[in-house]
Amino acid sequence: MKNTSSSPSSPEKSACALPSHVAIDLSKTKVQKTEEEWRRLLTPTQYRVTREQGTEPPFRNEYWDNHADGVYFSSCSDTPLFDSRDKFDSGTGWPSFTKPIDAALVGETTDTSHGMRRTEVHSNVDGAHLGHVFPDGPGPAGLRYCINSASLRFLSRAEYDAWLGKRNSKQA
Repeated sequence: MKNTSSSPSSPEKSACALPSHVAIDLSKTKVQKTEEEWRRLLTPTQYRVTREQGTEPPFRNEYWDNHADGVYFSSCSDTPLFDSRDKFDSGTGWPSFTKPIDAALVGETTDTSHGMRRTEVHSNVDGAHLGHVFPDGPGPAGLRYCINSASLRFLSRAEYDAWLGKRNSKQA
């Protein structure tokens, strides 16, 4: 994929590099906390990205170049969002995925900020801003979920399998 990130010689920023300014209906989320609680639970970067719809720098974030096998959870809840098997190198400097683990867990909202039309994605469980989805990805759906590392927490496949085992034993 073409690298669309900004560089010192080009003042233009990619659509991924711009924060969102959409209203997300948090009344429908399952995990609800006060702003003070979120500030205590998250790092300053995680708070800015997930709660204030910010964006982290490309190529200088935790998971853009992670090639380990596992699952990416929301940094704001115990919600699995993306599988590493659906991750690909988009050349943008952010983790990119072809699809979420379960479409019901990821909401979409039209974002018309910064003079463009984009689709903002967020966690339906905790309301965390994740990033944006674009129609320029590989595969049959052709989607690229451009996701901020600060909105994610990675578990290796073994850790994820253990998490699933604990969850399934609690439900039995």
